[in-house]
Amino acid sequence: MDDVLAVSAAFDAALVRNDAAAAVAGFMTDDWVYVGPAGATPKADIIGWIASGRLVHDTMSVIGGEMVLPVGDAVVLSARKASSGRWDGVPYTADEWITEVYVRTGAGWRCAFSQKTPAE
Repeated sequence: MDDVLAVSAAFDAALVRNDAAAAVAGFMTDDWVYVGPAGATPKADIIGWIASGRLVHDTMSVIGGEMVLPVGDAVVLSARKASSGRWDGVPYTADEWITEVYVRTGAGWRCAFSQKTPAE
């Protein structure tokens, strides 16, 4: 499962580069969705926010280890991550548990689903 961990790390690095269309979107399936405190957000919204500068990621790092669980043809990855950036120009920091589902495609592993929960 080292290949999924490597894809996850590259996905995080692309987010910090804020390279929406050329890099970030390439790590997601076409039907990828993010679920957070406000509910579900589709890929097009997230990519649009990054491309417009509304959402900017400055840092993202794994705190502790990652848990990788193969499930059929998919992999569930869960980790605690710390990040910082800006939303509508307002700085933020986050300490969250993230769970992602990766699926194998013809182009390699892609993230199909991401869910974040604030860490306590």
